[in-house]
Amino acid sequence: MNRRRTAALAALALGLAPGLFGCASGPAPQAPDPPCLFVAEGYGPPGMAPLKAETVVSGLEVPWGIAFLPGGDWLVTERPGRVRLVRDGVIVSTVATVEIAQSAEGGLLGIAASPTFEQDRLFYVYATVVHAGARVNRVLRYRLDPEHRAATLDRIILDHLPGAEFHDGGRLRFGPDGMLYVGTGDATEASFAQSRDSLGGKVLRVTPEGVAPPDNPFFPSPIFLLGVRNTQGFDWIDRSTMVVTDHGPSGELGRTGHDEVNLARAGDNLGWPKIYGCETAQGKVTPTLTWEEAVPPGGAAVYTGTAIPEWRGSVLIGTLRSKHLHRVELDPENPRRVRRHEVYFQGDPPTGFGRLRETIMGPDGELYVSTSNCDGRGTCPATRDRILRLTR
Repeated sequence: MNRRRTAALAALALGLAPGLFGCASGPAPQAPDPPCLFVAEGYGPPGMAPLKAETVVSGLEVPWGIAFLPGGDWLVTERPGRVRLVRDGVIVSTVATVEIAQSAEGGLLGIAASPTFEQDRLFYVYATVVHAGARVNRVLRYRLDPEHRAATLDRIILDHLPGAEFHDGGRLRFGPDGMLYVGTGDATEASFAQSRDSLGGKVLRVTPEGVAPPDNPFFPSPIFLLGVRNTQGFDWIDRSTMVVTDHGPSGELGRTGHDEVNLARAGDNLGWPKIYGCETAQGKVTPTLTWEEAVPPGGAAVYTGTAIPEWRGSVLIGTLRSKHLHRVELDPENPRRVRRHEVYFQGDPPTGFGRLRETIMGPDGELYVSTSNCDGRGTCPATRDRILRLTR
């Protein structure tokens, strides 16, 4: 074990201020301020909060995104191309079907309900499709009928987002400003992430009509953040600060692991592929938290509920390969510093729930997490994938 790893583990064991260490390979970078927490071995200490996990929906196939509707209904995307209506824990119908491209990581991905859904019944989905013989990603807008049983395509909001077999991004969220935020992947072309001429490897920000608002940092571009490899999760810790998870490399450029949790504001550059792990560079955002071992992160949500008061304000992240729920508590006096982080429900049943993808707060103040065990990379049970409610 090298000296830097030994020091990192010693600091974590003693509960010292986190994040004093750079990456495990290559020359030691200058320590960022505030420091990046580098987890050299494993994923983190076991979680201490007493919890229970309740299965609220089962029988799903790779549920990727959840949209909670006024009145209690849910819309759930399944990656093979279906939008399912869930009512009182029962899958009632398929309200829309999208013809998707065959892809390892693409398909029907994120979903978000319009902030004015009660008036317009609109919802948005992110899909990997074939156009002119090539894979592209689109954001589509649908209108649900008054009974919520069927939806019709209203229009394409964003088109020709770079697509590939891997790195398709896909998360959709409406922000506190009422704008639609769209996470895209680099579509296996790392250079896209740094190019303002490409919408790949970005977080985009558009109006509900798909137009870049004039206060975007690179107006008239929809680009809000750049330097992203493949984000599947983001949320807001306040109106101007996002927490963005990102997948680290899986062999390209001779790099592996180092999935990330970042804090970012309008116009920030998260660094891919220019910086790696805890490295620093002028004009690039160094992660707040990164792991040497591959996680990688799925959805992310800031906990705003009251059932688990010690979690309030924490970032909750579903993870895929490492099969756990990760909690990150940020220092309120310096949110870029991790105060503590911990692991819940690790592994396959009976200790855990396998691969976890969507992580989202519900309107009832509870945290909901979907499994992703039927995506070809996990062990798919007879009951298929499910959605869990985590509470006290």
